[in-house]
Amino acid sequence: MSKVNIRTANELDLDRCYEIESVSYTGNEAATREKILKRIKTYPDGFLIIENSEEIIGFINSGATHKVELSDENFKELIGHDPSGKYIVIMSVVVHPKYQGKGMASKLMDRFIESMREIGKTKIYLICQAELIGMYAKYGFIHLGKSDSDHGGLSWHEMSLTLQNTE
Repeated sequence: MSKVNIRTANELDLDRCYEIESVSYTGNEAATREKILKRIKTYPDGFLIIENSEEIIGFINSGATHKVELSDENFKELIGHDPSGKYIVIMSVVVHPKYQGKGMASKLMDRFIESMREIGKTKIYLICQAELIGMYAKYGFIHLGKSDSDHGGLSWHEMSLTLQNTE
């Protein structure tokens, strides 16, 4: 595989990010084009893409907050988002199917975690399907338990990663 680059997303990335989201998530689980655009415009520091010399191959997006409620569907619309918030909530970690299994998600997660640490965030939260708990645990995420979220009609699990101890 050619060399990859990880950078902050911009509006020109919208079509490819929406395409990746649509082919990677099923049904109501995928974010709409409008939600992805809002995430790019509202919190570019929390929206990283990974690309090779030909195309965008994946991305991660998030919002910042002072209060975490992982089952809050409104947060996916960035309602309650505050860039100064000390907590990060990941909304999507996605790699196009043709690039999966090649370590791209790891490169993206490593850079994202490093980036959030650099800008002074204290914790990262996410919800995931049961089969991904082990993958996120490799990055140091702790399983918090089953989530109240029924996003996309599915069952979810909550996880968190402490970046800096502020207590």
